[in-house]
Amino acid sequence: MVRKGLPQLRLVDTPRGPLTYTLIRKRVKNLNLRVGEGGRITVSMPLRCGVRQADDLIREKSGWIIDAVSRREAGQREPLPPVSREECARLLGEALARMYPLTAPLGVALPELKLRALKSQWGNCHWAQGYITLNTALARCPEELRDYVALHELVHFLHHDHGSGFYAQMDALMPDWRRRRKALKGYGGALERE
Repeated sequence: MVRKGLPQLRLVDTPRGPLTYTLIRKRVKNLNLRVGEGGRITVSMPLRCGVRQADDLIREKSGWIIDAVSRREAGQREPLPPVSREECARLLGEALARMYPLTAPLGVALPELKLRALKSQWGNCHWAQGYITLNTALARCPEELRDYVALHELVHFLHHDHGSGFYAQMDALMPDWRRRRKALKGYGGALERE
C-alpha cells in the first residue's frame, strides 16, 4: 500500500527491459509520468488508483521513457555555450524588440525587460508593474525559442492567465508556438546549469 506523500521506489519488467521509477500518491486527477534530471522516472498517482495502474503505465510507455532518458542524457553531455551578461542582454533585448510590434497594436505598452537566472521558468510577466523577466539561460537557446518566450510574456499583458483567450491570441500571433514550446523543452538542462 502506498500512502499519500510517501514516495515508493518500484521496479517493473517492461518490453524494453526493467525500469525503476518513483511512485508518489497525491491529490491529482490522472496518472502523471515525468522523466527528470538524471533520467529519474516519476509517476504521480491519484489517491484512488491502484499501484498496478502505475506499473501498467510504465510498461505501456517504456519506449517513450527510454527515448526521453536518452535525450536527457544527450543534452547533459552537450552543454550549451556560455553567454556573457552583455551578450545575454543584447540577445534577449532583440527578442523583445522583434516580438513587441506584434502586441503594440493591441494596446500593450513596451514593458521594461529584466534578466534573472530563474530555476524553473523561462520567463514571467509582471503586468501590473509593467515589466517582464526573461531567464538568462534563454540566451543560450536558438532565436526562435527566445522569440516564443518573449511573445508568451507579452501576451500575458492581454491575458493574465493561461485561459482560452491566451491560447487564441498566441495562435493568432505565432501559429507555430506549440512546436516552439515543444522544442524548448529539450533545453531544460540549461535551466539547471544557470
